[in-house]
Amino acid sequence: MSSELDTVFAALADPTRRTILTMLLEDDMAVTDVAEPFEMSLAAISKHLTILTRAGLIAQEKRGRVKWCKLQPDAMRGASVWMQGFGQFEPVNLDAFERFLETELAQTSPEPDLADDKNGHA
Repeated sequence: MSSELDTVFAALADPTRRTILTMLLEDDMAVTDVAEPFEMSLAAISKHLTILTRAGLIAQEKRGRVKWCKLQPDAMRGASVWMQGFGQFEPVNLDAFERFLETELAQTSPEPDLADDKNGHA
């Protein structure tokens, strides 16, 4: 399972690949259509598509002379389940937490004895 997660997260780490996945949410696309909005070579896009395919996030198939890409959303299930494990914790409001600590510390700190000076003299 860990190796599969590593592969999926490595594929998702790149913004170009995330954009490609977003594009494929709409519908299957020909490789040339996937490449169109990017300012990179078809070979570079093909490398991104290969990484997404190896991660199981997309499938590629030939239809006639055209290679098509299709989203495989089930491949993200393991990553999604793993991330949801962290959802059990409420987000911490750091400002509120700081105010809470200040209040608690003020209530529990002993008041300094004004009769003693810094040298320990009374």
